[in-house]
Amino acid sequence: MADLLSPLSLRETEIPNRIAVSPMCQYSCEPDGLATDWHRVHLGSRAVGGAGIVMTEATAVEPRGRITPHDLGIWSDEHAAALEPITEFIREQGSVPGIQLAHAGHKASKTRPWDGNVPKQPDEGGWEVLSPSPNAYPPFDGDRPALCKADADDIQGVIDAYRAAAERSLAAGFEIAEVHAAHGYLLHEFLSPVTNRRTDDYGGSFEDRTRLLREVVTAVRSVWPDDKPLFVRISGTDWLADRESWTIEHSMRLADDLAPLGVDLVDVSSGGLHPEQAVPGGPNFQVPLAERVRRGADVAVGAVGGITEPEQADALVRNGRADIVLVGREFLRDPYFGLRAAGELERDPDDITAQWPVQYRRAANR
Repeated sequence: MADLLSPLSLRETEIPNRIAVSPMCQYSCEPDGLATDWHRVHLGSRAVGGAGIVMTEATAVEPRGRITPHDLGIWSDEHAAALEPITEFIREQGSVPGIQLAHAGHKASKTRPWDGNVPKQPDEGGWEVLSPSPNAYPPFDGDRPALCKADADDIQGVIDAYRAAAERSLAAGFEIAEVHAAHGYLLHEFLSPVTNRRTDDYGGSFEDRTRLLREVVTAVRSVWPDDKPLFVRISGTDWLADRESWTIEHSMRLADDLAPLGVDLVDVSSGGLHPEQAVPGGPNFQVPLAERVRRGADVAVGAVGGITEPEQADALVRNGRADIVLVGREFLRDPYFGLRAAGELERDPDDITAQWPVQYRRAANR
């Protein structure tokens, strides 16, 4: 069996292979944040297509935590109920449903990318956005919505919102919860000295800048069952070498701090904080970041970014560079990437056919 297709056990959850659908925003909700038929078909197709983990897009833990008014949310029981049929279908296909819990921070209240990705003011259907430091460099052009510096009540509210979202995620049938602390959103904004200019207990030193994430993780783990895994997505680096910023060394130290709090896997992406980031791009461009975290901390690691071919993904697992491979845009181009990987990596035709849904098996061998 190819390493990419081998199962992985995290706590009491067995993931059938090492292929995960990376969280990808769909911006396809009505302003109520409820999952729609689009989400059911989009996520369900990837489960049919052989992904071991099917992860939702960034799912807002409170209304002001949305990037756009069309983001998926889980801040009420109604949101959980709308997601429950999706998780049920994913499990029926043999995949593991995961949810990424997110708060957009000061990157919130914008239009969708295909509508210009510009700030929405409160009188245009936008809202006041939350920031660790309103005087930090804005992550987008144009007139920003009003920025609210997070005070003690805001911070406690965020922690409580993550905890409640985790409880609702469990009720909705998710088996993996992932805390989103990357890409310039709220928790990353607290982590990086580029956007965190605070002088209280949540700013300044590494310990203080990471405090909110550690408290969120602790809150989520307190309600997330011991037999189910917890992931955290981080930006391995800000890609801002010309100034004090978040670096891979910080990420390695953070991963080491997260493991004792009950984090089972760190999903290593990068960037997203600042328009002057110098991202290299190309195949596997973020893999070295994941590899360094994996070697420096006692925690499983996921690699993402520029991964498009089954042999490429298999090599990452086989060579010990990552424990799982998160595939994003290639799953948009090919919802059946997992089945294609099985076809290209497995040599036994019977094994290939067995991995296909019975409805599709007539097409499994040409």
